[in-house]
Amino acid sequence: MLSTVLIVAGLTTGHKIGLAVIGAAFIVFALISSFLLPRWNANFPGRHMGLYLSVCLCFFAAMIAAVIVFGRESEASAERTVAVTTTRTPTKPPQGDPAAGKAVFESAGCKTCHTLRAAGATGTVGPNLDNLKPAYARIVTQVTNGGAIMPPFKDKLTPAQIHDVAAYVFVSTH
Repeated sequence: MLSTVLIVAGLTTGHKIGLAVIGAAFIVFALISSFLLPRWNANFPGRHMGLYLSVCLCFFAAMIAAVIVFGRESEASAERTVAVTTTRTPTKPPQGDPAAGKAVFESAGCKTCHTLRAAGATGTVGPNLDNLKPAYARIVTQVTNGGAIMPPFKDKLTPAQIHDVAAYVFVSTH
């Protein structure tokens, strides 16, 4: 259940709307065919069983196709984000202590969501930091304010700890 919520939270608004429209059409068809059509025709689907099964299969295929398409677009979007992020150069060097940041990375639970080779982290909920190679300022902003499915840490970590963990991630990935 949690993984489904995290996946949906990571979708763009357009993807959510598209998936909701296909899902709603599927549900409306199921409700109509189970409640209304049998009232109108007691022998439903009767001699039109082949047609009814074909329509059912089409709705099922459309729902599966929508999930696959939205999943692929989400991965492509993430790859574009990685490409854009890796082409930027940091404007200022890290201000924190990378050694202290390693301890913060482990104690704050970053390992459970992120992959970072230097920390032995293999999380898959958040982005792979080795591939992302985020800029130092971006790491500070993300850890402070959170974003997408990442919670903010401004109330859990001190500003010094945020800069330390940002320095650790930056040094480990660049």
